[in-house]
Amino acid sequence: MKFVHTLLAASLAMAFAAHAQAAVSAQEAARLGTSLTQVGAEKAANADGSIPAYTGGLTTPPANFKPGDSMRPDPFASEKPLQVIDGKNVDQYKGLLTATTAELAKRFPTYHINVYPTHRTAALPQAVLDNGLKNASGAKSLEGGLAIDNVLPGVPFPIPQSGAEAMWNFLLRYQGVSINSKYDSWNVDSAGVPSLAITGEAFIAYPIYENLTKPISSSDIYYQMKLYYTGPARRAGESVMLKDAANPLQQPRRAWQYLPGQRRVKLAPDLAYDTPNPGTAGAGTYDDVFVFNGALDRYDWKLVGKQEMIVPYNTYKLTYAQDPKSLTTPNHLAPDFVRWEKHRVWVVEGNLKAGARHVYQKRRFYLDEDTWTALASDEYDARGQLYRGSFAFLSQSYDKQVPDATPFMIYDLVGGSYNINGVVGPYGGIKYVDPLSKVQWSPESLAGAGIR
Repeated sequence: MKFVHTLLAASLAMAFAAHAQAAVSAQEAARLGTSLTQVGAEKAANADGSIPAYTGGLTTPPANFKPGDSMRPDPFASEKPLQVIDGKNVDQYKGLLTATTAELAKRFPTYHINVYPTHRTAALPQAVLDNGLKNASGAKSLEGGLAIDNVLPGVPFPIPQSGAEAMWNFLLRYQGVSINSKYDSWNVDSAGVPSLAITGEAFIAYPIYENLTKPISSSDIYYQMKLYYTGPARRAGESVMLKDAANPLQQPRRAWQYLPGQRRVKLAPDLAYDTPNPGTAGAGTYDDVFVFNGALDRYDWKLVGKQEMIVPYNTYKLTYAQDPKSLTTPNHLAPDFVRWEKHRVWVVEGNLKAGARHVYQKRRFYLDEDTWTALASDEYDARGQLYRGSFAFLSQSYDKQVPDATPFMIYDLVGGSYNINGVVGPYGGIKYVDPLSKVQWSPESLAGAGIR
């Protein structure tokens, strides 16, 4: 009987090991805070100095910042581009640009990339950084990387061992606790005509960061979003709520929608994965929001590695632009609004699992080493051809120790259209607010609140 119990215990241990991946060794974790920053980025400059050493980020606002304001002046407004990349010289930068960036430069003579000096502006609260250190030797991934365990609020895997772990670093990255912003979403069709898709008000919360000492359990909601649409007229009064849990296999995304014509709140399970996002006029899916969001379960994730790339960064001019229409030009975003810098990024590739359904057969993501923000992505169709590509526009909220990437966009390279979302400049910028109450996060709160 003792032998049977021992055999059973060994079998259970093997089964658990198949589903759980342990953290890195103590020796490897010791690199954090020495050769690596506490989020796992390389402290040192690159070989030619074009990426500087990390020295703590940007925590001092520029002189023209008004304390308490949610409009943040560009601290680098006086800088000039070091180089300009366009269709004539793009081949010289092979390997430094995403596939979508290179394709836009080759396809459109009006497209160019202004490359500025690199500034490593990312700064996070010390308690969040300390949790990342603890997670390095304690956090675990479960279910083949699709869920997490024993994670404190912070970077769960500062030294990632798999593509799924890197994606969890992105999903759980620190973005503050509660954000409230009014915003526009604009579509530009294949004829180059811009149109307002949505004017709305967003409440986005990361409840796991309300208590930094509490480990994240599988049922905890790590991300929730509530949107109220106030325009255009055809969508005014609609509202949507989404909630994502730390173990999406046990608790899949919960979503609700309120439509004024129906006068009731209803479950909306289709607001996930590759369901077309109507706000993008078909240019993107629901899991294209913020470059990626939602569950990881439809893809096998591969950690390709870290490389130097030219990506949008410190994009204050775009983030706080007060005339949304000026951002839109035919075929592509107005190039002079986008600041590009060279940074090190983690490259993660997702390949569609056998038997799984999604319009993208392969996806490639580019995650900033200093913040774990997904700065860009390339999406490929079932034929292996480049289909779509997206970008997030990152700036440091230097008065709050929060990296922000509220504005994001997607190009449909087949349909010839694009969408830019999260344009907050006309409405006072990005506001960090007190968390809403539980009642305000109930589905019933959507009803009757769509017009404000």
